[in-house]
Amino acid sequence: MNAEFCKKALEKVGNANILINIVSRRVRQLNAGGGGMGRPLIADYTNLGAADIALREIIEDKVGFDLPEIEELKRPAPKKRAKKH
Repeated sequence: MNAEFCKKALEKVGNANILINIVSRRVRQLNAGGGGMGRPLIADYTNLGAADIALREIIEDKVGFDLPEIEELKRPAPKKRAKKH
């Protein structure tokens, strides 16, 4: 994997864990082949491995991603127990 591509893609995504997930999913798609999403979305991909192609696609905004909304977690109210007589 090209270190310069990694650095530029990380600047686009902002989170290393999310970048890893995006790249690994895209590499699986590229390796599966079969047309559609199995083909590179960049023009010049000669001498590049699948991971480098995925990183270049992220850098060139060919592959998008959405971050989920951050929700505040709320603790559930405790259940009331029936009194025993």
